[in-house]
Amino acid sequence: MTFIFHPAFIFFLGLPLLLLKGNLRRAAVVLLAALAVLVTFSLQPGSYYSLDFMNFNLVMLNVDSLSLFTGYIFVIITFCAILYASHFDKTWIYFFAILYAGTSLGAVFAGDFITLIIFWELMAISSTALVWIHGGEAASAAFRYLLFHLLGGSLLLGSIAIQYFSTGSLLIGASVMNPWALLLMTLAVGINLGIIPLHTWLPDTYPKPHIASSVFLSVYTTKTAVYFLARMAPSFAVLGAMPLVGGIIAILGGIMAIYGVSFALIQNNMRKLLSYHILSQVGYMVAGIGLGTAIGLNGGMFHLFNNLLYKTLLFMCVGAVIYRTGFEKISQLGGLWKKMPITAITFFIAALAIAGIPGLNGYLSKGMVITASEDFTVLWLLLEIASIGTFLSFLKLGYFVFLRKGKDLKVEEAPKTMLFAQAAIAIACVVIGLYPALVLGILPVQEALEPLSLAYLLETTAILGATAILFFTIGKKILAPHDTGVKDFDVLYNKFGNWVLSASAATKELFIGIFAAFSGWSRFLFSFGSLSGKMEDRDLNWNLMLSAIMLLFIFALMWMVAAW
Repeated sequence: MTFIFHPAFIFFLGLPLLLLKGNLRRAAVVLLAALAVLVTFSLQPGSYYSLDFMNFNLVMLNVDSLSLFTGYIFVIITFCAILYASHFDKTWIYFFAILYAGTSLGAVFAGDFITLIIFWELMAISSTALVWIHGGEAASAAFRYLLFHLLGGSLLLGSIAIQYFSTGSLLIGASVMNPWALLLMTLAVGINLGIIPLHTWLPDTYPKPHIASSVFLSVYTTKTAVYFLARMAPSFAVLGAMPLVGGIIAILGGIMAIYGVSFALIQNNMRKLLSYHILSQVGYMVAGIGLGTAIGLNGGMFHLFNNLLYKTLLFMCVGAVIYRTGFEKISQLGGLWKKMPITAITFFIAALAIAGIPGLNGYLSKGMVITASEDFTVLWLLLEIASIGTFLSFLKLGYFVFLRKGKDLKVEEAPKTMLFAQAAIAIACVVIGLYPALVLGILPVQEALEPLSLAYLLETTAILGATAILFFTIGKKILAPHDTGVKDFDVLYNKFGNWVLSASAATKELFIGIFAAFSGWSRFLFSFGSLSGKMEDRDLNWNLMLSAIMLLFIFALMWMVAAW
């Protein structure tokens, strides 16, 4: 077997580079990410290597069209994110971000479930640490984040155990999935996807760490889950469950799309708005994969590719604004297009791309998912409404931060390394939008790649045009940024938590009462025993007489109870 270098291990082996200082370390880390890009693009479908461990065959690297497609965008965006973060040169951000990137690639290229669960859990730990190191509110958010992901990891581990004991195989895709294993695995993946209502960890966590950390967080966890959902799709088909289960998954994706965008529209915190849009955009991917068709799967995975470009760029632009102004809220900002023109341009490219404007990369992938849903009326309607909400929310963010009358803020443009990263991704959004064949040629399913119809183009143009008119007439007033106080499912979580605490306190008091009662009886019995011990010193005849009286008393008591 020819040895092939695993791109994940580029990052692991490169960790000692963090011992370097200053510009030398910055350059080394960026070059490390570039090397990972080169290694990943050198991989060929069908490549793999494995090793034997405790009588298990661990397939550390399994390269096929699906894993390679996901690996491409992961290493590209990692390079840009590290370039962006190099301005800050923070050791622990570098350390945990590199681990996060490496473990995510490890999960994507895993060919067996043991390798998968190891990288899946390490991915959760490294991402938690990336949040926690910022301290303050981020530390408490990291604890909650970890609880959700430990639950998901436990479900995944349980599903793997069931699969192994029922089939005797741990290779991914080598045998038919046990239905119960598949169910637990779907729930585990659903937590990482942010399926409603198991999503609150995401908008609660991503706005709180360092701005560079938020960029990395927006990349891996949810997208690795999307990849694995696509990997699981054939298992549903083999079990004959795809029409039903796939339909449920698709509808859950549609709910994610509209739920996420609804909460995004009312946010005043910029990073929280973007976090809710992660849920919404992942909803499109889940919907496409759930439909189970070639165009649906391709659309979902193409949307993953595009989303990692424009959503990462949006986090970079917002991060640059926060870095230069110190403000997180939309209501605190305005007029920045004059002071941060390059950031403004790259922001609007990303905003128009996520809205699905023709000529940019988001148009085709979103169109593929919506086209795939045309025969599923409810899903199609959910996705179209979510599309309108997406455009409205980014018109809101862009207008109030960059275009409205400026506030008296002394602001400079973002640092050069941050701008280089932003510009590179913005150019990619435009190039892929104009030449989509660059990505279409490497999609997982090389069929049904027909261009979107003229009718869809006209429909999209009309809907987005009407949405823009709506915003610039009455929408600016309605969507003016302010703190709404609207709560997510956290309200129910908190109520349930308070109920658990109250029930625990009542249970504690009950056990204290029971313990006190038993303690009283114990003291009485000890006293009675002590008295009995003293009576043992009496004359034998007295003891015999007392024993007889006691027996008669017991018999009389038993007779009375029986008669009653």
